[in-house]
Amino acid sequence: MSSESVTPAPASARALATASDRLGPGRLGTYSVMGAVAAALPLPFIPGTLATRVRGALVHDVCARFGLSLTPEARHVLSAPGLAEGPEGLLGAAVRFATAQIFARLGPLTVVPPLRSALLTFSIGHLLRRYLEHGRTGQSIRIDVEEARRVRRAIEAAISRSFMTAPRVDTDSGAAPEELRDQFTQLTDGAFSALASLPSWLVRRLEAAFDESLQSA
Repeated sequence: MSSESVTPAPASARALATASDRLGPGRLGTYSVMGAVAAALPLPFIPGTLATRVRGALVHDVCARFGLSLTPEARHVLSAPGLAEGPEGLLGAAVRFATAQIFARLGPLTVVPPLRSALLTFSIGHLLRRYLEHGRTGQSIRIDVEEARRVRRAIEAAISRSFMTAPRVDTDSGAAPEELRDQFTQLTDGAFSALASLPSWLVRRLEAAFDESLQSA
């Protein structure tokens, strides 16, 4: 009686494709919120470490859903603080804490560090998933540090270039419904619709910039 030989990675990917999603938007959003909360804690050293651990759990979660494992060095590279957050270690933690204290004295700018951490957390999770779905060509079931560095460089470049990159064009084949609204309602609906579409507009730019950066990384 013969049995089909299946390597671990395809078997895991095939099972996961039917049993669960690959880090849906709700789960990724929760990680992003945790990253923001970690950056908002008024403590000198814990926030940076905690935000890094949140991102570490995120990259493990993403890779595990594709049947892939991360070396400790690769996890460190993918979850490290972003370039805009300063260096790693005690110096980086001190810089981030001092920056947060300065923003805290400027009222509304208090939200900048948490938003920055949330953006980095979201970008890492979303773009790593995009890479594993569409950009990875190797067959290894382990992601090593060199591969992680290539992906992280592309993520950092995508964040910095997102506003300068044309977004992907989403085709819309639906027909416009009959217009029954008055002009004021059309105006307010248009404003709310534009605000609601801003996140997807930014994500399309981020994805386009990542695809370009990955090719040259």
